[in-house]
Amino acid sequence: MKFTAVKVLVAANILVFLLQGLANDWMEMVFALWPLQPIEGHVYFQPWQIVTYAFLHDTGNIFHIAFNMLQLWMFGAEIERYVGPRRLLVCYFASVITAAITQLMAPALFGAPAGATLGASGGVFGLLLAYAMMFPTRKVVPLIPPIPMPAWLFATIFTCLELFFGVTGTLSGIAHFAHLGGMVGSALVVMQWRASARKIR
Repeated sequence: MKFTAVKVLVAANILVFLLQGLANDWMEMVFALWPLQPIEGHVYFQPWQIVTYAFLHDTGNIFHIAFNMLQLWMFGAEIERYVGPRRLLVCYFASVITAAITQLMAPALFGAPAGATLGASGGVFGLLLAYAMMFPTRKVVPLIPPIPMPAWLFATIFTCLELFFGVTGTLSGIAHFAHLGGMVGSALVVMQWRASARKIR
């Protein structure tokens, strides 16, 4: 079996998910992304959480990791075939980091409740936007509704929904601003790729 960056990311997420089931919540305490603000008088944030949170998922909801890994595979595999594993990883982790930074700022700026954040969705949303920027007319079929649409429209709809849900506080418990932050990271990376390509020409 040929190993790819996307396969390694998916395998790492699944392995951590299995370990979480044996760890009695201590992994979330140490590796989830905790806010900068104190909770009950204690600050749980640590710098490494800006990356490690993206490998944790809600062990009580199998759909959380299943949906994220499906999207990671759908968008990441095609991007990796086009730009290679190194650039795929740069794009993914840039999205993870900008998603974390956005989530850290969200409670102070928008009055969102302070709590731990976990999940790969910031990186996944970043790959979604990168996919739409690189293959705008490629058809994708979302799970809901299962209607084929061009990638640019799919990304636009999700961006608008995440912005609406985040600002209005709808669907609380989901890190909408982290999703948007992940898109910012991938957009910056793809724009840098394009600028570099123009210089070479």
